[in-house]
Amino acid sequence: MGPSDGTGRSPAESGTDPLGDPYLRTRFALPSRPATFLRRQRLLVHLNQALRTPLTLVNGSAGAGKTLLTADWAAGLRLPVAWLTVEAGDHRPGVFWAYVFESLRLCGARAADAAGAPADASGVGQRLLASLAAELNGFDHPVVLVLDEYDRMTNPEVARQLEFVLHHSGPGLHLVLVTRTEPLLPLHRYRAADQLTEIRGAELSFTPEEAGALLRLHGVHLPGPATSALVDRTRGWAAGLRLSALAARESTDPERYLKEFEADHSTVADFLLAEVLKGRTEETQDLLLRVSVLDRFCPDLADALTLRTDSERLLANLHRENAFIERLGHSWYRLHPLFREILRAHLRERLPSAEAELHLRAARWLRRSGFLPETLAHGAAGGDFDLAAGALVDDLAIGQLFTGLRSDALAQLFSGMGPEARSPASDLVRAAVALDRRDLDQGLGRLRRAQEQLSETEESPGLAAARLSCALLEALAARLTGCPPRAEQAAATAEELRQDLPDHLLDKHPELTALLMTHVSSARLWEGRFDDARAVLTRVASAPGGSATVLPRTESMGHLALLDYLGGWPGRAERRALAAVAEAERAGLPRPPGPGLGRLVLAAVAVDRQELGPARVLLDETARLPAREHDPVPTAGRALVLSRLLLDSGEADAAAEAADPAVSAAVTSPWAESHAAVVRSAACLADGRPDEAVRLLHGVGGDQPVCAVEAARIQVAAGRPRAAAELLGAVRAEGRTGPAVSVGAALVRARVAQESGDTATARRLVARALLDARRERLRRPFLQAGDWIEPLLATAPLHELAEGWLRPGRPRAHGEPVRSGPDLALLVPVELSGRERDVLRRLARMMSAEEIAADLYVSVNTVKTHLKSAYRKLAVNRRGDAVRRARDLGLL
Repeated sequence: MGPSDGTGRSPAESGTDPLGDPYLRTRFALPSRPATFLRRQRLLVHLNQALRTPLTLVNGSAGAGKTLLTADWAAGLRLPVAWLTVEAGDHRPGVFWAYVFESLRLCGARAADAAGAPADASGVGQRLLASLAAELNGFDHPVVLVLDEYDRMTNPEVARQLEFVLHHSGPGLHLVLVTRTEPLLPLHRYRAADQLTEIRGAELSFTPEEAGALLRLHGVHLPGPATSALVDRTRGWAAGLRLSALAARESTDPERYLKEFEADHSTVADFLLAEVLKGRTEETQDLLLRVSVLDRFCPDLADALTLRTDSERLLANLHRENAFIERLGHSWYRLHPLFREILRAHLRERLPSAEAELHLRAARWLRRSGFLPETLAHGAAGGDFDLAAGALVDDLAIGQLFTGLRSDALAQLFSGMGPEARSPASDLVRAAVALDRRDLDQGLGRLRRAQEQLSETEESPGLAAARLSCALLEALAARLTGCPPRAEQAAATAEELRQDLPDHLLDKHPELTALLMTHVSSARLWEGRFDDARAVLTRVASAPGGSATVLPRTESMGHLALLDYLGGWPGRAERRALAAVAEAERAGLPRPPGPGLGRLVLAAVAVDRQELGPARVLLDETARLPAREHDPVPTAGRALVLSRLLLDSGEADAAAEAADPAVSAAVTSPWAESHAAVVRSAACLADGRPDEAVRLLHGVGGDQPVCAVEAARIQVAAGRPRAAAELLGAVRAEGRTGPAVSVGAALVRARVAQESGDTATARRLVARALLDARRERLRRPFLQAGDWIEPLLATAPLHELAEGWLRPGRPRAHGEPVRSGPDLALLVPVELSGRERDVLRRLARMMSAEEIAADLYVSVNTVKTHLKSAYRKLAVNRRGDAVRRARDLGLL
C-alpha cells in the first residue's frame, strides 16, 4: 500500500518525509526531564484516569509545564506511546500525516514493513486515513498518540482528518493533544458524550507545596508565606517559577529579591529574562541573542553568527545549567520556544539592524554545509533572493517547484523576490514559477534572459547545474507548446551536461531527471512517436527515488495507459490506469497527479464498454483539476473521450464540436487529428450526410490502426467497400495492435461479406469478433455496426457468445426459438499447440500450476505462459471455462 523508493523500501524505511528530507528523529523522542523536574502525582493520576476516554486535552499557556508533565506520564505507561512534536511546517497535511505514520511505526504500533504513507506534502488521500483507522481499530489495547505543541497546527483540514481517524479508530487509539490554544476539533461533541478529559491552566498551575518543592530542587529555600506569595504573583506558572528560581538563587537574599522583582515591570517573563541575561557574560548574552533567529544551531553555526570561536563552550555551559537550551543530539541545540521569542524581541530592541544580516550569515553557513531548506528560509528572511535562488539551482533542486512535494512552500518563499534579484538563478526560479502556472510568455521570457546571462558567464562549479535547470525548463516549455524538436534538443543538452556534474548531486535529486524524461516523452507521444515515448516512459514509471519521484512516475503510468488505449488494448490500458490511480492513493495523494491521465483513460475504456454513466463520472473528476495543469496530450485525450461519449449518447453536433482539442501546438498530432476526424465523420454519417462523412476522413491512414478501422466502418456504411478494404490493408499491425483493432476490422469485413451475399464468411468473422471482444467487454464496435448484424447475432452459437455481456443474459422462455446456425467449431476453428493441450489435460485433472510444471519438467512460468495462450485462443478467463470450452470443441 505504501510508495516505494525503487528498492522495495517504504518511505519509512527510506527515512525520508514527503518533502524528501530525512525525518527529524528528535521530534519522536520523549523530552528528557531535567534534574530539577518535579513529578506531580496528582496530575499523573488524572492522566491515567483519562485513558478511559478517547481524547485528552492538556491545554495551558506557554511554559505551563505541559510537555514535561505529559512526557513523564508517557514514560511510565505500559502501552505503546507514539510521540510527535508538531512544527510549523506540519500545516501541510501530507507532512503532518507522514510524521504521524512514522511515530506509530517507531513505537511499534505499526510493523516496520507496514505499507502506506503520504508522499505529497500538500495533502493526503481519504483511503489512506481510513486504512490507518481500520488498522488501529483492530488492536486489543489502545495506542497512545501524543501530539505535543499542537497549537502550531492551524490547518482546519488536518483537524478534520485527525477527528476522522480518532472517531473510526474506536478503542484502538487514545489521542493526547498538548496545546496552548483550543484545537480545531468538535470538542463540544466529545464533552457531551463524556469522551473528553481536559487538563487546563488552573490544574497545571503549581500549588504552594509543589512550588516550594520545585524551588528547593533549584537550591532556593523559602518560608511557606513567601512561597505562597510567589505562587500568587506568578499564578503558579511553571516557567515563571523556574525562571524565578534561576534568578533568585544568585541573590544573597532570595526572599527579599522575589518580593521586589515585579515592581517596575509589566510581565514576569520580561523581568526574569532580563535578570537571567544580566547574570551572563557579554559573550553569552550576545550568543543567545544572535542564535534566536535560528530554529536549531550547532557550535559552528553559532560561531558564524557571532564571528567568534567560543560557542561550543558557551552552549555546553548553558545546557548544563538548564538555561532553556535543549540538546538535540550530534552537537545540535535549540532554544526553548518562549525563551527564543523573548530573545528575538530583545534582539530587535538592542540590535535593530542586525537581524537581516544574521539571517544571511546563517544562510551562507547552511549553504556551505548542505542544509538546503534552511538555507532557502534564511536567505529569503535576509532579503537575499539571489543567494536563495542560487542555492536552489546549484543543488539541482529546481525540479521541486513542480513535483508537488514542496512546490507551494517554495513558491510562497520566493513570492517576495523583487526586481533587485537579477542573477541567472533568480530568473530561472521566476521562469519555473511562471511555467508551473502555465504562463508561457512570462516563463519563456525569464528563461531566455537567464540563458543569455549564463552564456556570458565564465566556467564555474554551479554553471553546469544552472544549464541543466535550463534544459528542464526548455523541455517543459516544449511539452506545453507541442514542440517535440525543442524537447529533443533539451534532452540532448541535458545528457551532455550530466557528464559535468557529480553523481552524488544527480542521485540526490532524481525528480529532475524523471521530470525531464516525462516532458520529452509527452512531446514524443503528441508527435505520434509511440515506441520512442513508451521506451522512456517505462523507465520513468519504474525509476527509483521514493516520494521524490512519485508524481512523475504516476504521470508516466498515465501516459503509458493512453499509449495502450491508442494501440487498441483497452484491457491493458485499464490495468495501467488503475495502477496509476492506485499508486497515487497509496502515496496518499489527495487528487490525481498531473493532468489525471489515468482517469481519462478509464473513462475512454468505459465508453468502449458502453458504460456511459461511469465514463461521465470519471470525466467530471478530471474536469475539476486546475486548468493550469492541462497540456496538449491530456487535452487531446479529454477531447477524444468526451466527443465519443457525446456521439454515443446521440448528441452528434455536440460530439463534432468537442472533437477538436483546444490546444495551440507548434507541431500537429497525427493521432489527435485522426480521432477528431473520425468523430466528426461519424457525426455527419449519423446526420444523414455520407458524402461529407467520407470527405472528412481524408488523411486518416493505417498508421493509426484504431482510427483506420473506425474510418473503414464509416466507408462501408457510406457505400464505399473498396475504400474500406484499402484502409484495412494499410493498417500496420505487426502484432502490436490489440483487440479494439481486430474486432473492428473483423466487423467491417463481415459487413462487406454479408452485403455481397457471403453469409457464412460474415458469420465466421462476427464469431471471431465476439470471441476477441468478450474478454475485453468491448461493446461499442457491435453497437456501432448497424442493423445488418442483428440477424447474425440471433443465430446459435453467436447468440451464446453474445449472451450475458453484449446482450442481456436472460434465460430463454420454454419453447422460444433460437435461429439455428453452424457449430462454433466450424465458425471459428481453434488450434491449440501440443504443449497447450498437455497443460489443459492436466488442468482438467485439477492439477495446480506447480504440479503441472513438475509433471511436464518445465517451469511454473512456462505453464502460465501456455495457459494464457490457451485462454486467449478459447476466449475465456478461468480454468474451468477453458476446460469446458476445450471439451465442447473436441480438443480434449
